[in-house]
Amino acid sequence: MSPSLAGVPPRPQPGTPRSYHFPAVHRHTLPNGVKVVVVPMPRLPIVTAMVYVDAGANADPAGEEGLALLTASSLTEGIVGCEGTPLVERFEQLGTVASVWADWEGSYARLTVLKEKVAPALALLAEVLRAPTFPVREVERLRDQRLSGLTQQLAEPRGLADERFDAFLYAPSMRYARPVGGTPQTVPRLTREGVVAFHTRHYGPATTTLVLVGDLTPEAGVQLATTALGGWAHAAARGPAVYDTAAESARRIVLVEKPDAPQSELRVGHVGVPRLHPDYLAIVVMNGLLGGFFSSRINLNLREKHAFTYGASSSFDWRRAAGPFTVGTAVKTEVTARALEEILKEIDAMRAAPPTASELALAADYLAGVFPLRFESTAAVAGTVAMAESLGVPEDFYSTYRERVRALTADEVHVAARTHLHPDRLLVLAVGDTAAVAPMLDGMGLGPVTRVAAEFDPTEGR
Repeated sequence: MSPSLAGVPPRPQPGTPRSYHFPAVHRHTLPNGVKVVVVPMPRLPIVTAMVYVDAGANADPAGEEGLALLTASSLTEGIVGCEGTPLVERFEQLGTVASVWADWEGSYARLTVLKEKVAPALALLAEVLRAPTFPVREVERLRDQRLSGLTQQLAEPRGLADERFDAFLYAPSMRYARPVGGTPQTVPRLTREGVVAFHTRHYGPATTTLVLVGDLTPEAGVQLATTALGGWAHAAARGPAVYDTAAESARRIVLVEKPDAPQSELRVGHVGVPRLHPDYLAIVVMNGLLGGFFSSRINLNLREKHAFTYGASSSFDWRRAAGPFTVGTAVKTEVTARALEEILKEIDAMRAAPPTASELALAADYLAGVFPLRFESTAAVAGTVAMAESLGVPEDFYSTYRERVRALTADEVHVAARTHLHPDRLLVLAVGDTAAVAPMLDGMGLGPVTRVAAEFDPTEGR
């Protein structure tokens, strides 16, 4: 032993892992159709109230993509007798802030408040949902802010790559081909009249779920919900069916011209699978090994072994229908082809053989280990429960998650790779100096190479 360590106690060893149980979930439906989900978490005297409305981007009318997000964003701009800043101040006087947003599946409103203030806070939130005034000036301001954000995003290679990848991946008529918040072509078409019509059509008891998480009993939660939302009487329609048709079924390369870009933004992937696919957990573990962890194969290859990038990752975007499977990274222009070759090698290797025992153990330990950390706050649990409601995730999913992750075998993960990774369908999209990149990729045999201007949006017609 080194003299400098003399008298130093030995390093503590890991203890026996503690069991974890997802908080109990209690469900109730009010007579008017509002679903109520109460999750008691009495550790702190706070409550998170989160409302999910089945009115997401999937319900946007054709040509008005971005309307669901604009409607949700405009909810807190005013209610009858209290608009704009005074409404924000009323929430602040209750010690809270109301957050509103929308994603593919739904629109959401959330606040966290001290237990003693939850009744008036929930009553105010209910008014925001039931009777927003949508002031013209504020709706137009939010619309213009979104348009400015899109302009900035499409001027930056990373944002441009993300947006154009989906646009080329899905058939132009698919809603998934356009971002949740719309495009520079659709956002200017959005009006207050459209926002009011969207709210009238989709916001109502039949499409609404209220999630209450915190220091309250199921009975108290139902009473709060009844007081705040029990008198809501308005017919509402759910969004239409969601489709996920790919633009092409064969490999191809799209180069998006951005000559001032210092490097190539690479996106490689294909249409994935819906969230409720029975192979979900095996895909999560498989993707973690491929590119979902810092120690994943793709990141270790491109970052640690070849020093092509600061980071590379892969992901499946989980939606009701099939979201994209995407590998993403940014590399120096001169190594674009080499980086792409390594990505393809790792995809092929994941399909070729099962993961090693050590890889599988590492993935299972990580996923099971971080799982409880994701649910330490009432807001985190409320968000997870609302997401489960929006996607139709089975009720026992979270209570059995860790055991099922640890029970997965290498063969099951290998089957997921062979079944759900499709090298023959890959879309390769690169944003950067196409004059320099095109010659590198032309001879790779990955399918036809198409060069387009940064402004070209395939969803607006080819």
